[in-house]
Order: sequence, then C-alpha cells, then structure tokens
Amino acid sequence: MPLDVVRLRVLVAVARTGTVTAAARELHYSQPSVSHHLARLEAETGAKLVQRVGRGIRLTEAGRLLAERGAEILGRLDAASTELAAHVGLRAGRVRLAAFPSALGTFVPAAAARLARDHPGLDLRLMEAEPPEALRLLRAGRVDVAVVFRFGETAPEDDGVRLVHLLDDPSLLVTPTAYGDAGDLAAYADGTWITGCERCRAHLLALCAEAGFTPRVSFTTDDYVAVQAMVAAGLGTAILPRLALSAHRHPDVRVSELPGSDRRVYAATYGEPPDPPATAALVAALLAII
Repeated sequence: MPLDVVRLRVLVAVARTGTVTAAARELHYSQPSVSHHLARLEAETGAKLVQRVGRGIRLTEAGRLLAERGAEILGRLDAASTELAAHVGLRAGRVRLAAFPSALGTFVPAAAARLARDHPGLDLRLMEAEPPEALRLLRAGRVDVAVVFRFGETAPEDDGVRLVHLLDDPSLLVTPTAYGDAGDLAAYADGTWITGCERCRAHLLALCAEAGFTPRVSFTTDDYVAVQAMVAAGLGTAILPRLALSAHRHPDVRVSELPGSDRRVYAATYGEPPDPPATAALVAALLAII
C-alpha cells in the first residue's frame, strides 16, 4: 500500500521533536490526531514504528529508518513544490498589498505599474491601511506585503515580521503661509495641533517633548489633504511627512524640515524566508522604483 504523505509527515515531526505533544504543536494538530496518524501508518506498513516508554514514546528501529527516509522524501516534495511555484507563480495568481495613504499616493502606483509590466499574469490587489492595521492584515494572511513606516520611538514589530528598507521620509513642520517663516516647534507651543494615526501622534508627542512642551491636539485625521486644508485655514499646526506633501501640496501652507526626525519606510512580509515568488516580485518592484 502506498505511504500516506500526511502520516509520513507526522512520523518525521515526532522523530524531529521527540514527543507527540511537540509534534502536535508544530503541525497544529491535536495530540489524539497525531497518535491516530501514527497508528494508521503502522497499520499501512505492517511495522511497529513507535513504542511506549513511561508516559512518552520512542521510535523503534523501523520507525527511525522510515523517519529518515521520510524526511528525504518530504524534502524532495517540498523542493518540487517550491520549484513549481517559481515556475508558474509569476505567470498567474494574486498578490495583495496594504499601504498607508501617502505611499499609495506616491511610489506604490509606479511599483504596481512595473509589476504589471514585468509579470502581466499577476493580479495585484491594493488596500489602504495605516501601519498597525496593515501589520494585522499581514499576520492574518489577508495581504502578502505591507508597506509601513516606523519612527525612532516606534516599538519593535512582532516576531515573524521581516522588514525590507525602502526609503527615509523627512518630517515637515506645516504652518499657514500667513504666519511667515515656519520656525521651530517651540514657537507653536501655545497653539493647537492637528495629527493623524497612532504612530504619527506618538511621533508628534515625542518631538514636542524634546522641545519642552505637550501639544494641545484639537483635530485628528489620517487625511493629509484635510490636514493641510485645516492648517491653511489657521485651525492649527501639523507635522507631515514629505511623501504627503509630494502627493498633495496646499498652496497656502509653509513647510520647514525637522532635522533628525525622519520616518523609515519598509516593505514588510511575514513568516520564514524565502517569500513566495509573487511576493518577492512585488517587493523587488517596490525597491526598483525607489
């Protein structure tokens, strides 16, 4: 009778991890399910593969032999799957990207056009999301790549998130042209402030703390067009990244760069390398247009 690949994978996991419990955890199976697969594999092969030792089990000589050969077989199957994905993955299929608004309004469309030119069979899906939400989508498997940004004070990303640096984006102090020179942060300590997402707000608070004051935030929006409109109307002062001003610049605002306050922009993927071919192609397209 041909060997069942799923049951063979269970035996190899038990051999590698040493216990049914650890194998179940690695494979995301229940312990009874692992024991059932081992029993069925013994029935299929007609050989005693495991034996009880106290509260645990150990592989018999036949079990060790089959586990060793099974590891080789599974390795070849996995390699064949990877090679096949590399062969067909860029000719058909879907790849999904989540990105924050100013990225979608600047460099992401150019990367999408490059990907479509180089790999016309790929179906690219785009979604707008600020970094925390984009990373949640990435971890949940709902997107394949998340374009995110980080500031110096941003907490480290979760284990499993891999970051590829794309660019550094300077922060700009945005004030109405009627105020004259934009000046520095401390000049607006007594005024009102406009801010956006939670990472942007944390960055504003950190910069203002360095300048010796706590900002009075009166308006919160992730829409950088609306932020500039409110600043132009004299409703407050804001800090925006250069990408936001590149995507849209209100004629009645004045900007001044804040040295040393860049945000770093990354393409994030999740899980162990290597990335699937379509995901790798999307990251490569992003890098190519920066």
